[in-house]
Amino acid sequence: MRRRTKIVATLGPATNSQAAIRELLAAGVDVVRLNFSHGSAKDHLQRAEWVRQAAQSLHRPVGILVDLQGPKIRLECFQGGVAQLVEGAEFVIDTQHPVHAGDASRVGVAYKELHQDVKPGNFLLVDDGRIELQVMKVVGTAVHTIVAMGGEVSDHKGINLRGGGLSAPALTEKDIHDMAIVADMAADYVAISFVRNAQDVQEARQRLLALGCTAGIIAKIERTEALLVIETIIDASDGIMVARGDLGVEIGDAELPAVQKRLIAQARERNKVVITATQMMESMIHSQIPTRAEVFDVANAVLDGTDAVMLSAETATGDYPVKVVQAVDRICFRAERETVVKQSTHRINTHFERIDETIAMATMYAANHLGVTAIAALTESGSTALAMSRISSEIPIFALTRHDQTMGKMALYKGVHPLKLTGFFTDHAHANKATIDLLQAENAVVDGDKVIITKGDLMGVHGGTNALKIVEVGKLLEPGSL
Repeated sequence: MRRRTKIVATLGPATNSQAAIRELLAAGVDVVRLNFSHGSAKDHLQRAEWVRQAAQSLHRPVGILVDLQGPKIRLECFQGGVAQLVEGAEFVIDTQHPVHAGDASRVGVAYKELHQDVKPGNFLLVDDGRIELQVMKVVGTAVHTIVAMGGEVSDHKGINLRGGGLSAPALTEKDIHDMAIVADMAADYVAISFVRNAQDVQEARQRLLALGCTAGIIAKIERTEALLVIETIIDASDGIMVARGDLGVEIGDAELPAVQKRLIAQARERNKVVITATQMMESMIHSQIPTRAEVFDVANAVLDGTDAVMLSAETATGDYPVKVVQAVDRICFRAERETVVKQSTHRINTHFERIDETIAMATMYAANHLGVTAIAALTESGSTALAMSRISSEIPIFALTRHDQTMGKMALYKGVHPLKLTGFFTDHAHANKATIDLLQAENAVVDGDKVIITKGDLMGVHGGTNALKIVEVGKLLEPGSL
């Protein structure tokens, strides 16, 4: 039995060494997240190199996800670093206020169009909704508010508009500059923050391709307006992230659970990956054990069918990064034993358009009803393995490829275990034998086990999977004996 749900872990000061990263990967991390909101290009490039070295030493593929900062919809700084906002008091947010001169009555804001996007009656939510400000009037560049819910606020806290509607573009000049670093790093995925529509994703893809970068694009769903066109965003992306922090603030916390379930289902239905993120194990930043609510949260995401759960501050700045990964590992593994996770009627009534997709679906239903031990998908791009991973099953999918970047992308796919296939095979008998040999070397199968192998007649062709073969380990004919 192997854990099927993947773990994404953010690197930061708590994991800023090759030894710390190796410990994290050894504990079960499948994909690392490099948060470009913090740190320098040199820092990120170094961490990416450490990740690859650690993954190689552990003989397992690990993907790299770069999370671009996106628009800085944040307050500027307060004198002394903090201010106490009192309920009922007037508080002004002024785009022209000096950066470091904020106090309990007025502060600057990094988002210079704020005064154009709000009107009287709107509510601005600061620091994930901990502070509520009701807009009373807008005078020039100054947004005059009344503190509806007060408290302490510190430098650079984020701002959301309840119900959405901030017009900031998803890609900033910093993001466009950072894309060159992404290309140099050869990252496997790029997460785009505050996506509004499919055009934001398409622009990001065009810019990356112009740099020679073929990283998959993850659209972070954290704006109300994104939900209105979510199907087009999913179609334009390689996957989505349910970014529950900003999204929950904009739509309201009571709406979030149902939206999360819908987003996971919609992504899977459209053959795209989905990451569930934000505060999954928040208490473990400083605690050695999770709360029961966090255990339920992670398990419910697994039961909903998420490809991956993501850790942020827990591994970036937390006191127990390895322990939190170990906790998520055991929670996911136990949740995956439930029947609802192992059985599926997904797309059973769907008409398939592509041959490789048809082979993938036929493979999963055959495997689930035949008593197959393992599935082996020989793949160039990983698309066959991705389609297979949309079907709930407890049978491991081993995706064999010659390409390192394909391995990195498949590290995020639920239930898929990438393996490096060396050599290029021109006949099926040699390919079948090499496949079984590799699975035996991984201790994945023994004599007598049934294995389904999928591949294409023309090996090395993207999207060319058109063959399904069921073999019994130990009875496979040697090449040349046919």
